[in-house]
Amino acid sequence: MQLLIPYPHINPVLISIGPLPIRWYALAYIAGLIFGWAYVRYLVGKENLWDGLPHPTPASIDDLIVYVAFGIILGGRLGYVLFYNPSFYLAHPGEIVAVWKGGMSFHGGLLGAALGIVLFARQVKVPFLSVMDVTAASVPIGLCLGRLANFIKPELWGRPSDVPWAMIFPGSDGVPRHPSQIYEAGLEGLLLFIVLYAAINFGALRRPGLASGIFAVGYGVARIFCEFFREPDPQLGFLFGGATMGMVLSVPLIAVGLAMIALALSRNAKA
Repeated sequence: MQLLIPYPHINPVLISIGPLPIRWYALAYIAGLIFGWAYVRYLVGKENLWDGLPHPTPASIDDLIVYVAFGIILGGRLGYVLFYNPSFYLAHPGEIVAVWKGGMSFHGGLLGAALGIVLFARQVKVPFLSVMDVTAASVPIGLCLGRLANFIKPELWGRPSDVPWAMIFPGSDGVPRHPSQIYEAGLEGLLLFIVLYAAINFGALRRPGLASGIFAVGYGVARIFCEFFREPDPQLGFLFGGATMGMVLSVPLIAVGLAMIALALSRNAKA
């Protein structure tokens, strides 16, 4: 008889205030933005990490979070609509705004956040790459919390498996599956945060674009690895040769990240 870890049933609604349910899923986004904001303020306030390079001030980060939040929500939703389920939303355009029903694309949210960073950098007149670097360093916080929220909901579970830590997720077909949300929380979130933290303390912020490149490569590799254990989106399935949409969208991200790392390392670091 196969060993299984019982799925820890957690109510996806933390608390209801009258008719308003407060869901873990929404709290994950809010907490990710708040903790990310605090971490970015910490990084821009540490002058020894910059050695005189122009960068945002801690006070300006209060505006940055607004730009990034709108970028993530709009880009993430539109990315999901365009990349993952265009036929459904073409037939039901009113559902596009129903973000409370789920359906966000990380890659779309990344593009939206990048646009918000461009607008912010122009407003405060600081280099775009310096803003991108500190923002990238904070993203794994939100990724970790978001994947844990996926686990609690539950959604985006893994492929069938007989590993001892497999689980039977509520709403699935009753087959034991990988808890792939936990894999992603650990790799895309915790591990990537540690890697970026170490890189920054070794001087990554002195080479504009380096931290962003490390994030892009690290996320892309972690996402592709986790996709081998995650059940593909049912409306898409496997695209070709066992590839999933998450894999396909991560390949150009890795390519851009490698280019950013190479370009950053080709420049002389601030002494």
